[in-house]
Amino acid sequence: MTTEQVEFTGTELLQSHDYQAPLETTNGVRCHGGFDEDGTYVSPRTKHRVPAIEAWEGKRVEDCGTPPLEAPLATWPEHFPNVAQTTFLLGKGVPQPMISELTRIGTVEGFGAMMRHLPLPDFQVIFDDSIAGTATEHIRKGLFEAHSRDEAGWEDEAGHDRMWYAARDIAFENPATEDQTQAMLQRMGITPAGGGVPDFQKLREAAIAMRVLPNDIDFDLESMLNRMIGLLFIEISAFHAFAWAEEVLRDTDLTAGGGEAADIVSYIRQDETPHVGYLTVALSEMRDRTWVGRTGTKYDGEEMIQLLWDKAMSESLFARRGDFLKLISREINNAIEGRADRDDLMDEFWPLGVVQPTAEGWVETRPGGEQVEIPAA
Repeated sequence: MTTEQVEFTGTELLQSHDYQAPLETTNGVRCHGGFDEDGTYVSPRTKHRVPAIEAWEGKRVEDCGTPPLEAPLATWPEHFPNVAQTTFLLGKGVPQPMISELTRIGTVEGFGAMMRHLPLPDFQVIFDDSIAGTATEHIRKGLFEAHSRDEAGWEDEAGHDRMWYAARDIAFENPATEDQTQAMLQRMGITPAGGGVPDFQKLREAAIAMRVLPNDIDFDLESMLNRMIGLLFIEISAFHAFAWAEEVLRDTDLTAGGGEAADIVSYIRQDETPHVGYLTVALSEMRDRTWVGRTGTKYDGEEMIQLLWDKAMSESLFARRGDFLKLISREINNAIEGRADRDDLMDEFWPLGVVQPTAEGWVETRPGGEQVEIPAA
């Protein structure tokens, strides 16, 4: 029997370590997290959160004996454009696509603040077994709030949104004014989160029309799980983007700042690990349990989670991938528009990667060699 602590207060889950020095960028952005006496970066709000995640997983394995849900990084294709394509463009004096991508990532990270606004069901009513001492129980006791603060910052400390902007500004020497940033985001169809509360009623109505679980299951649970699984896939697939950004930003012949921008990205990558951890544990816990509908009908948690998992996986690998390729391709075309060597650049650019344009969209060679057609619409 595990003797590790599995019950935590919200205050504990939001508590950070005592830092020897704070994380502050050379361009004056005070970030969350900090450094210990050895100069090692320590992520924010992990003093109790990381041990808690480990303890909850230990308890889950002890109680259920099942492996955790798994979505390997290799499931997702490499970042587009890849390192070779990005360095090629930078070497040809075309930095705008990477500047736009860093801007996009930072803005999307800011949407993480919405986690704290998600309607949450009464978990214990939904599950036939006790959820005491589980990650599921602690979703409303600090886990979603910690996730929100990591992504969008808290008080005077920058979160991942502003940290990506800081990395961009260091690497490309303040390439965009506020107006230019807004123009970039508008081109990409993105409106900054701004910390506002979204119209959940409209989102709810659209989601109800697309639900896949029995109507007997609490819709707030299905909605929250869609968000959690989608976030888990985003968090895992984002490690491709981290690897891409770190490698390119570490090239001091092509970017400024002596590698500081790459360091910032590495800190963000470390911060994301607890997100993958708690999402995986909580979803695995719910899979391992019997669910109870409003009528008292019982459902197999594994079957319920699998329905949502398959839907989210398909959206991540196909529909959203097509949206992403369309968005980035448009930024590349915008950056080279009017150049006399435009066609020559693209003739050299495409063979450097696994994505090839077609009349209807793209063909992408996925891990394992499978070729997948991705429509542009």
